[in-house]
Formats: sequence, C-alpha cells, structure tokens
Amino acid sequence: MKIADTPPLVAPAADSSLWPLHQIVADLRTIRSQWRAAQQRLPEPSSRELPSRDVLNTIAHALRGALFPLRLGPADLRPASEDFYVGHTLDSALNALLGQVKLELHFAERPRSDDAGAQLDQQARDIVRTFATGLPDIRRLLDSDVEAAYLGDPAARSVDEILLCYPGIIAIIHHRLAHALYVLGVPLLARIVAELAHAETGIDIHPGAQIGRGFFIDHGTGVVIGETAVIGERVRLYQAVTLGAKRFDTDASGALHKGRPRHPTVGDDVVIYAGATILGRITIGHGSAIGGNVWLTRSVPPGSVITQANLRQQTPDEATT
Repeated sequence: MKIADTPPLVAPAADSSLWPLHQIVADLRTIRSQWRAAQQRLPEPSSRELPSRDVLNTIAHALRGALFPLRLGPADLRPASEDFYVGHTLDSALNALLGQVKLELHFAERPRSDDAGAQLDQQARDIVRTFATGLPDIRRLLDSDVEAAYLGDPAARSVDEILLCYPGIIAIIHHRLAHALYVLGVPLLARIVAELAHAETGIDIHPGAQIGRGFFIDHGTGVVIGETAVIGERVRLYQAVTLGAKRFDTDASGALHKGRPRHPTVGDDVVIYAGATILGRITIGHGSAIGGNVWLTRSVPPGSVITQANLRQQTPDEATT
C-alpha cells in the first residue's frame, strides 16, 4: 500500500468489542492524574502548557532559510525577492517563537496573578527581541563554520556544497540558535532545537556547550558534546567523538548535582579524530591532535599528539588522572 493510500484515522466504531476502549481510556486518565500528582502538577492543566516540538521544528527550518535564503530557503526564491522573503519569514518565525517562549516561562514560573503573568509576557518579548537582534552575529559565526568546513575537507568543492550536504553544518546551525536561546534563559526551547538537529544528523550537541568560531564536524555521525564543554576556535572533530563527563557528583541523598562543570575544555586549533572519547573537566591544550579511538581522562599540554600507542606507554595512574 502506498503512503497516499493509507486510510485516515476515523472515529471509533460503535461496536468496540475488539478491545475494551473505554476501560483503556479510563486507565490512561488515571495514570496521567497519578503522574501529575507525583510531580506536584495539580490541578490538571486546562490548556497546553509546554512548547511544541512540531512548532519549533517549523521555526528552526524557517530560521535556517532566513539565515541562508538562497541555499536553505525555498527552491523558487530569486535574488530580487531575497530581502522580502527574509523579512516575511523572520516576522512569522519570531512571532511563533514568542508564543513558545511564553509557554516555557509560564510553565516554569506558574504565575499566580495577572500582573505576574504580564511580567512574564514582557520578559518573553525581551528574550525574542534580543534573540532576533543577535541573528546577524549568528550568521557571521556560521560563515566562519562553513569556511572552516570548506578549507578543512579536500572533498568539498564549494561552500554551497557544504551548506546543502554536510550534516555537521546543519548541526552547528541549530547549535548556534539553540545556544542563544539557552543563554537567554529558555533552556527547554534550546534543548528541543538541539534535539531536532540530533534526530536529523546523528550529532548530539547540548545547547549549553560553548563553541568558538570556525568549528567543523567532519562526517559527524555519533558525535556527542556535553552541556559544559568549552571549545575554542578553529577546532575540528570527526565522527563518533565524545566530549563527555567522567563521573556525576551527587548530594547526600544520591541526587545528581546539576550544571556543574564536568565536560572537557578544548583549546584553539585542536583536531580530534574519529572515535576519540574525552571525559571529565580536563583541558586539551591548543594546537593538539587527539588520535582515533583514544580514551582520554587527563589534561594534555599545548601541541600534544596523543595516540593509543603513546597512551599505552604510560602507567595506569598517568593515563587516568
């Protein structure tokens, strides 16, 4: 059967004896109520409380098009209409983003008065205005990323090919947008924007990660960059690289501490080859090269060349401190 021939969902038939539909619906309602009570989310919401992944997907694609209109915009766009398209697209996307920001702020704060709600609405407008005015700077950063990909990959024939074909560029476009939202205080929206790119490209960059100019992820599948990672300028990563945490600190009750620095700091002009795993709040000195499949949990000085072979020559204590 073709997709187009798939019948649409219809209302339940009067005879639902094939399954106990009413009981299933009632049981699911009970479970939802129990969950909300356990999460202290009573009374149950009368309308949607959380941002929409689908709406944010539409916003992210619109922003991609507005940033690179003749490459990531509509196929029929012509240079003469470029500014009109950018203006119209941004107006629509930013107004939609404003609605999503309001949802996150109201969900997080749960205002108890109209005045408190109005203050959150004004905060949402301020956030989106700041985000909007930062888009030219994001475009400049992305230009440096595209150029780094072109200069760093001998297989790349043009910067247009980079924009149209390279998953690493889609991932970093989403990250630059998501990081701006993260810094402005809407981390849930930021995480959704980041995870949309993760689903599309297989590259997982937490929106809290700080990434400098000229960043290039070659091939990309399986790359993971944690929340508190700090990456310098002109850094290149290959597929399946992990910049992760070595351990998770807990409090006396065993609950994880949130937000503490736990991911690597990578200096300028570093290259990290495929499959390398770098864990903990360690520093990779500028100009270093980390070889493929290396497991690294200690800081290395500037200009280091780390391979599996020279790691094996160290004592176990030296290799894991």
